[in-house]
Amino acid sequence: MNLKPTALSPPNHTAEKAKERTAAIRKSSLWNRIKRDKYLYVLALPMLVFFLLFKYVPMWGVIIAFQNYSPIEGVLHSPWVGFEHFQRFFSNDDFWLLLRNTMAMNILNLMFFFPLPIVISLLLNELSSNKYRRIVQSIIYLPHFLSWVIIIGICFLMMSSDGVFNKLLVMAGFAKFDFLTNPNAFWGILTVQSIWKEAGWGTIIFLAAIAGVDTQLYEAARMDGAGRLRQAWHITLPSIRGVIYILLILRIGHLMDAGFEQVFLMMNGAVAEVAEVFDTYVYRNGIRQGQFSYSTAVGLFKSVVGLLLVIGANRLAKRAGEDGLY
Repeated sequence: MNLKPTALSPPNHTAEKAKERTAAIRKSSLWNRIKRDKYLYVLALPMLVFFLLFKYVPMWGVIIAFQNYSPIEGVLHSPWVGFEHFQRFFSNDDFWLLLRNTMAMNILNLMFFFPLPIVISLLLNELSSNKYRRIVQSIIYLPHFLSWVIIIGICFLMMSSDGVFNKLLVMAGFAKFDFLTNPNAFWGILTVQSIWKEAGWGTIIFLAAIAGVDTQLYEAARMDGAGRLRQAWHITLPSIRGVIYILLILRIGHLMDAGFEQVFLMMNGAVAEVAEVFDTYVYRNGIRQGQFSYSTAVGLFKSVVGLLLVIGANRLAKRAGEDGLY
């Protein structure tokens, strides 16, 4: 029997009608969700407008990285130079210096700062007294609300030649140590500052994730004779592994971002060789010297590398069996 359609066969509209029906259902369900959650969308509207106006609209300004931008001629009339600024930056000796300093600071933060909030969260989770836990949390959260100006000011007072640390060293029979002008100690000091200021605040997400772990898993583990350490290792950490991966991916995306304020305030002539990073370099060339196109090219390079790092880390997380960031 010949089942092939002929020219005289009537057209089959079943598939087209099914597609139209599916599209109508999706449109209707989307509108129903918007009507149902209209107050949530209204609540999110200010943040959406903020990101649109201050995050996405200014992105068109990166085109001056490919121009010889002049404030008088403006963006539309400034001459195009292509990748000239990028070539100048990559051929500059400062590029490798900036890359070394930025990567070293962020790798130290990744090694020592990132795991610490996880450890603190596990320790806080083991406290049986809720009152004592809240007190400890308030104490370790407090430095987050201090600005970097205050943090650096405290460090200058404690680490100066007549500061507390040097007085303790002299009392212990040791010689004074140049904390603020020693290039070998600069990266370590920045890492300790970041840990002291932000480690406590970083525990909020991990504590929230730990609170969502099924308590029956702990009860079953206790019945099997597992102690606190084994419960934390075999239950708590695997349960919050997805959150750890997401935050790790975001952290890797900031490997090219050492933070301007902290480094700029700690920088001095004695440690400039190890303190200069991409952010301070952009400030010095873009704001102080007026090289807007060149500094924009440097910033664009840093942003593109950060995006590629996020994409690469997310793919590795998916290969490891995790959901990843997206």
